[in-house]
Amino acid sequence: MPTLSPHRRLLRTLTAGTAAACLAALLTACGGDSDAATTAGAAAPGTVTVGRLSNGAARQTTLTVPEVASLHARLPAAVRKKGTLVIAVGALPSGFPPLAYVGADQKTLTGAEPDLGRLVAAVLGLRPELRNSTWENMFVGLDSGKADVAFSNVTDTEERKKKYEFASYRQDNLAFEVPKKSTWNFGGDYRNLAGKTVAVGSGTNQEKILLEWKAKLAKEGKQLTVKYYQDSNSTYLALAGGKIDAYLGPNPGIAYHTRQVAGTPRATRNAGTFSGAGQSLQGLIAATAKKGSGLAGPIAAAIDHLIDTGQYAKWLAAWNLSNEAVTKSRVNPPGLPLDNS
Repeated sequence: MPTLSPHRRLLRTLTAGTAAACLAALLTACGGDSDAATTAGAAAPGTVTVGRLSNGAARQTTLTVPEVASLHARLPAAVRKKGTLVIAVGALPSGFPPLAYVGADQKTLTGAEPDLGRLVAAVLGLRPELRNSTWENMFVGLDSGKADVAFSNVTDTEERKKKYEFASYRQDNLAFEVPKKSTWNFGGDYRNLAGKTVAVGSGTNQEKILLEWKAKLAKEGKQLTVKYYQDSNSTYLALAGGKIDAYLGPNPGIAYHTRQVAGTPRATRNAGTFSGAGQSLQGLIAATAKKGSGLAGPIAAAIDHLIDTGQYAKWLAAWNLSNEAVTKSRVNPPGLPLDNS
């Protein structure tokens, strides 16, 4: 789903209070931006608290992240001089947990994406300054220079490379969610879907992929039943009631939901992932900066440092996203092609 905002890509299951706080921030923000007290109660210098105020979506973990002077030296001179990394996040109006949303205090921006931005800033010896906006205004901020980099579930695409440079940090995956008691697993093979009933969101990239698999199975004389529901609550009622065997959706949203229902009668689990870019390419989520800014290289090096020190793995584990890990950050890796971006 490279061209869609995360608001359509992920489950939107924030509480009414949190959604209201996000909307209030939108209404009071200048030009769609909001600096909603993102530094309130921040961790001590040299540390980053991952999963803070997550409302149960993450395991709060405080990491020691000292500056790496050699990486600070690689930054563009203008960024070194100002001493801040202005991080754009497109989470208004309602957020997209577990990746970016307003936290339990109804003012602080939390989520896996802001947390990684804070970690990268710490490695580079910069003070993170988070700016929350709508998805569209996030890119306006990058274009205008109001923001240095976006950490906001942006998929690397060849179309976007015309204007932006990338440093990859997560796999862009879809996932199958099943009841915890189910013994079925996807296993990366569409033929394992034969005889199953699977729910999917209409008009999404995962629907496109699922319908392609359905057509392949039909040619083999096998059946895959695809179901549609109006909202996530209806989908999960159907899953709990045995009306469907699985739900296919974005992996982060499923990671969030499985943690929310763990230990309840409706507990679910992840039954396997698949690249959001399809069979031929592993989709990648990347830090996004204006083309020619000179930021992609130092940011990729900072992410590699976090990978090498184990902090990256702890960040992913805290947010239940370990199945989207990469082994290395790549600068401008092959992205979704122009005919699919």
